[in-house]
This record gives sequence, C-alpha cells and structure tokens, in this order.
Amino acid sequence: MTLMEINAGDTAWVLVSAALVLLMTPGLAFFYGGMVRVKSTLNMMMMSAITIAVVTVLWVVVGYSLTFGGDTGRVIGDFSTVGLKGLLAEDAVSGTIPTLAFVAFQLMFAIITPALISGAIADRATFRGWIVFVALWTTLVYFPVAHSVWFLDGDNPGGFIGTGIKAIDFAGGTAVHVNAGAAALALAIVLGKRIGWRKDPMRPHSLPLVVLGAGLLWFGWFGFNAGSALSAGATAAITFVNTQAATAAAVIGWLIVERIRHGKATTLGMASGAVAGLVAITPACGAVTPLGALILGLVAGGICAFAVSLKYKLGFDDSLDVVGVHLVGGLVGSLGIGFLGTAAAPSAVDGLFYGGGVDQLGRQALANLIVGVYSFVVAFILAKLIDLTIGFRVKEDDEVIGVDQVEHAETAYDFLGASGLRGHGPAIRTTAPAEVEEASSEEPTKKEGANA
Repeated sequence: MTLMEINAGDTAWVLVSAALVLLMTPGLAFFYGGMVRVKSTLNMMMMSAITIAVVTVLWVVVGYSLTFGGDTGRVIGDFSTVGLKGLLAEDAVSGTIPTLAFVAFQLMFAIITPALISGAIADRATFRGWIVFVALWTTLVYFPVAHSVWFLDGDNPGGFIGTGIKAIDFAGGTAVHVNAGAAALALAIVLGKRIGWRKDPMRPHSLPLVVLGAGLLWFGWFGFNAGSALSAGATAAITFVNTQAATAAAVIGWLIVERIRHGKATTLGMASGAVAGLVAITPACGAVTPLGALILGLVAGGICAFAVSLKYKLGFDDSLDVVGVHLVGGLVGSLGIGFLGTAAAPSAVDGLFYGGGVDQLGRQALANLIVGVYSFVVAFILAKLIDLTIGFRVKEDDEVIGVDQVEHAETAYDFLGASGLRGHGPAIRTTAPAEVEEASSEEPTKKEGANA
C-alpha cells in the first residue's frame, strides 16, 4: 500500500477519536475524584494522571510492538517495532490510515484500562506501589490480552481470542473492562478493607465532580467506540448511535432499580448508570441494532445497579464499584452479543434471538473467562509482591490522616486558608480537611445507592 491510498477523512477521524479517548482518563479522574472523601481527592486524580505518563512511555518503547508489532504464539507480539522503529516511513500504513495514527489511537486504550482499576483501592494505596503495579500489569496483562483479542495479520492466524475462539469485542468489553474489573477485584482483596469500612461515613464528597466526570466519559466514549471502526463511514455511524442509545437506556434502568429498592433516584445513580451503559455497549456496539442497544443498555443498567451491592455480601471493599460496573457491565455487554447480535450489524454474527443458536454465546463466555482469570491471577500475584517489597498499602495512621497529605503533601480544598486562619507557607500535615468532611457526612445506610 502506498501513501496515495491513505484516506484523509479516515485519518482525521481516528486522530480526533484518539484525542477523545485520551479525554476519558481526565474524565475518569474527576469521576473517581468526586466519589472519594475529601482527604483522598488528589490522590485519586493522580492515580489516573500518572497512568497517562507511565503507559505512554511503555507504549512508545515496547508496548505497541508487543501488542501489534508482530505475533508470537498468537498471545503476544514481538520486538520488531520497538521504539516505533520504521513507523515513520511513507509506506507505514494500517488500512487507510498511517500506522502512527493507529498507534496513537490504541495508546489511549492502553492508558485508560489500568486507570480504571484504581477506583477499587481508593483511600489506601501508596503512590509508588500504584506506579509499579501499573507498569507491570500493563506489560504482563494488557499487552498480551489486547494482542490476543485484536491482533489481525492478514491471511495468517491472529490473536487466539479474536481469530481462534472468534469472540467479538468491537471496542474493549473484554480487553478493557473485564480485564480491568478482574484486576480490580484482586487488588481489593490483597489490599483489604479501608479502616472503618461499613462503619464510618464514606460517601462521595462532590457529586458535581462525579457528574462532570461522567459527562466527559460519555463524550469521550464516542471516540472509544465509533473510533474503533478506524474509518469515517457507516460502521462508525452505527456504533455512534448504538453507544448513545445504550447509555441513555442504562441510566433509566439503573434509576428504576434505585427507585424500587430505595425509593429515590439519585444523582450518583444517574452517573453510575451512564457509565454502566457505556461499558456494556463497548463490545457490542458493532454487533447489535439500535433497538438491541436500547435493550442491552436497559438490562445492563439494572443488573449493575444490583451488582454494586455484592461487595457487602461477599466482603470485599471495592471502593468505587469497579467490579460492579466494569467487570459485570463488560460481561453483560459481551454475553449480550450472544443473544442480541445480528448479521445485519457490522460484526455480522447472529445471536440466539436472531436464529444463531448458542454458538456465539459460548465463544463470548470462554473469551471472558480466560481474560478474567488470567488478569485476576496476575494482578493478585503482582499486588502481593509489591506489598511485601516496597509496600502497597499505606500505614494505618497515614490512612486516617489521608493519602493526599501523606503521599502528596497537598489537600484538594484549603479550608483553613479560605477562612483566613492561615497564611502562605509550606504544606503541613493536618487532619482539618478530613475532620470537616467527616462532620458533614451522614451515616451510611442500605439506601445510599452505588459507591457508598
């Protein structure tokens, strides 16, 4: 293929989509940052921000090569394009776009996947431990999983999940959300429960930040899903509409469950429902009709609204419901293809409701089982090793004071300075922000809804 075969419209769409997907990680930082207590706000945001830095360096040096640079045993790439070697050449193209545009687009997926995990360990992780975990988990889990799901090599065998099992994952339900959700469960178990979990108030400190974050995620998700078409054509249009339809329906589904269970429809529930719908439609956006997307979103919103309470029954402290929203939502969306998939959609596979039998459902289930188990096991081992060596959980006294002060020597809101009680000067350790927040919180009850 020559330079003349590059399509300017496709290239522009993929580059814009890459920027939209990058915006999702700051959106996630706001979403997570608003859901934690005041004393953990900055740390939560920093966990997303540092992921951008760490994964970008890894991706340029070796990540792209291990994911898309070639193939080794159908489970991981090779070192043929280390440092993005050879990708500046005029004939370095992927389909109708420059390969570097594809590199940039896929980088943003690699960034947000480990960032999603951070919500499970809010309030209690060391920053250095998190950085090491991101680097190791991305290398050992994300790169081989993404290769197995998405790598295609013309007439040669590609990744074993995508071309062997033939599971459908249009934009990341398996490679991103189930992958991250399983790792989040492992980390929540290894790091243990927060001090005072289920006893002390742990309500979101800023619902406006949560809504802002959810809005940015919703906006950026069009790049996530429609951008995965890798062209500005009919497939991008279908996935765009399906993304919007499923997300809107999921909001309604979540709020219906809240209303039935607790008698109120909450702002937090609305934001969480939107994210659940976005997660669920991600693998299926190219496999269903808009009507199928509405059904999938409605079901996903309702199921995830129930799933977030499982942590109380099973006894693991998933701080911000990564398991209930991303692991469960990703499974609902992926398995939903086996029911609602239609050959009329770009993925061209009929599910059970369209006369396709249970064949595709079985493929989807197997793929997610493999990815979920692999991610959980590796994340569990990595977290244990990090905790035993450099430490992954902060000390008890430091957790009480707040990870913002201990890890970053900062607070999100300078209550004393705003009151004129303190002048300019170096940051000092104080429990004032936590005390102000605790005094204004309400005792958690079963009617708190998600992310309590």
